[in-house]
Amino acid sequence: MLFVKLTVGGLLIFMVFSLFQAMMIMLKDDPEKNMSKYIGRRVLASALIVALILIAIATGIIQPNPKPY
Repeated sequence: MLFVKLTVGGLLIFMVFSLFQAMMIMLKDDPEKNMSKYIGRRVLASALIVALILIAIATGIIQPNPKPY
C-alpha cells in the first residue's frame, strides 16, 4: 500500500511541475517551444493516477471508504 501512495504522490508532484513548466513557456511567449508537450505529460500523469487507483482497488490493495460522509 505504501508503494501505491508514494507513486500517486510522486505523479501528483510531477503534474504540478509540468503545469508550472507550461505556464513559464506561456508567459515567455517563445514560438520555438511548444507548451502542448508539458500539458500532454500532465494528462498522461493524471491518466496513470486514475489507472493505478482503479487497479489498486480492483486487486484489493487499497479499500475505498464505504461511507464518504
